[in-house]
Amino acid sequence: MISNPPPPTTFYIRNHAMNKTHSLLLLSIALSSTLIACSDEAKYKAMTEKYNAVQTEKTKHKAMSPEEMAAHSGEEMHHDMPMSTETTGIHKIDTDEISRNADDLPPPLNRTQAQLVSVDLYTEELVAEMMPEVTYQYWTYNGKVPGPFIRARAGDQVEIHLNHGKPGATHQGHNEHTSAEHAAAGHSAHSIDLHSVAGSGGGAPLMQVGQGEEKSFSFKAMHPGIYVYHCASPHVPSHIANGMYGMILVEPAEGLAKVDREFYVMQGDFYTTGKYGAKGFQALSKEKLLAEQPDYFLFNGRVNSLSGDRALKAKVGEKIRLFVGVGSHIAANFHIIGIVFDKLYKDGAITNPPLKDVQTTTISPGSAVMIEFTAEVPGKYLLVDHSLSRAIDKGALAELIIEGAEQPELYRQVSR
Repeated sequence: MISNPPPPTTFYIRNHAMNKTHSLLLLSIALSSTLIACSDEAKYKAMTEKYNAVQTEKTKHKAMSPEEMAAHSGEEMHHDMPMSTETTGIHKIDTDEISRNADDLPPPLNRTQAQLVSVDLYTEELVAEMMPEVTYQYWTYNGKVPGPFIRARAGDQVEIHLNHGKPGATHQGHNEHTSAEHAAAGHSAHSIDLHSVAGSGGGAPLMQVGQGEEKSFSFKAMHPGIYVYHCASPHVPSHIANGMYGMILVEPAEGLAKVDREFYVMQGDFYTTGKYGAKGFQALSKEKLLAEQPDYFLFNGRVNSLSGDRALKAKVGEKIRLFVGVGSHIAANFHIIGIVFDKLYKDGAITNPPLKDVQTTTISPGSAVMIEFTAEVPGKYLLVDHSLSRAIDKGALAELIIEGAEQPELYRQVSR
């Protein structure tokens, strides 16, 4: 934490002189992202096949009788153990939960003066379940999809610190990678581009962080709104498709109106070597990514991430505010079945007059909306992408549970 805020410049890099190399770096990022083709598709498929072969062998051993197990010895017995990451290029499952809770966001700001807001981020590649028996290697900010919700006020100086790798982590696959392995996997560098930044590349040219590095930059938050941030290192679409995105809210100087509940939801599209529901480890399919043919449309990173015990929860009569964004590549058609949006702030423009009484809203890739409504009737409400095959067949489905007393005059069955 820095105790003395820097002068209120719009955009600067700490401990580094800004010169023409930054513009060259930005050009390099763009060119690299364009030129990287599908040459690693075969590598990803081979990794998947090896992983799935190991899982098949493990299942076979589990099904053996004691007599059959006793017959296996010596060289054969080692097949019961997972192959090492050095052999397969694949980690075991690294985390029990990749999805960020919808209520995991800072509370509304309660101050009238600008201040320094310091944000600590790290990048981490983690294998986790996308749905039961389906795993995927996500690339994340701070170990979750989406990344942390950043909250600031118009006029604040926001300082972003980004580490490549979780600080202090030991014995994790990420830290065991050599530089060559990082490069081969496509994550030799990570970065951050914040759409709230007025400056070249949204900060990304200053924040290309290599393995084991940390960099920082600062910007003055001048434009109130709800914005997306994402990784902008080559190959940029792959970094985003793997889950490297989040949102930053810049509240107006006078703050936001009081509500009872706030929730943070991001839709992302994921491109896997196998079809939706195919079991085993699923690697990124660059071919499907370039063709814009995702197998999954997901809220907060996995199937049913915001359902059951992790559903959004509120009570009858409470005023609810949703921040909903699209982190990746395909626009969403966001709808809550049984809810009419009292207020909708399109395209992150929270200081503009809202649209009222809205049923469904389109959210562009790399954009976000703010929605407000009051829960009037108890029950279970489904959040969906209203291109409904995405919700029913590809995962874009979540739950909002409203608890409280019935109000028959609003909603009831009638007998004749």
